[in-house]
Amino acid sequence: MNIKPLYDYLVVDAKEKQETTKGGLILTAASAEKYVTAKVLAVGNGGNLYGKEITLTVKVGDEVLYPVDAITKVKVNGEEVSLIRQSDVLAIIE
Repeated sequence: MNIKPLYDYLVVDAKEKQETTKGGLILTAASAEKYVTAKVLAVGNGGNLYGKEITLTVKVGDEVLYPVDAITKVKVNGEEVSLIRQSDVLAIIE
C-alpha cells in the first residue's frame, strides 16, 4: 500500500503482540502495557499547522516509543493502517 501522511502524522507498523493465558484468554500488548513501540513506515511533510511550524525529527525506519492510546487505526483499501502524531512520540529507540 502506498500512503503519504500529512503534517506531523506517522504511519507505523503497530502489530499487536498477543499472549494467551493458561485459561485461553488472549491478552494484547495494549491491555498489558501503557507504552508500546513500533517501526515508522512513512512520515508527514511537516509544514505550517494552526500557525505553528512543524519540523519532523522522526524518520522512516526509526523505532519509536509512544502511549498505547495515541494510535489511530483506519482501513484503506481493506488494509489496516496505524497512525500516530510525532507529538505523541516519547522517544526514538536506537
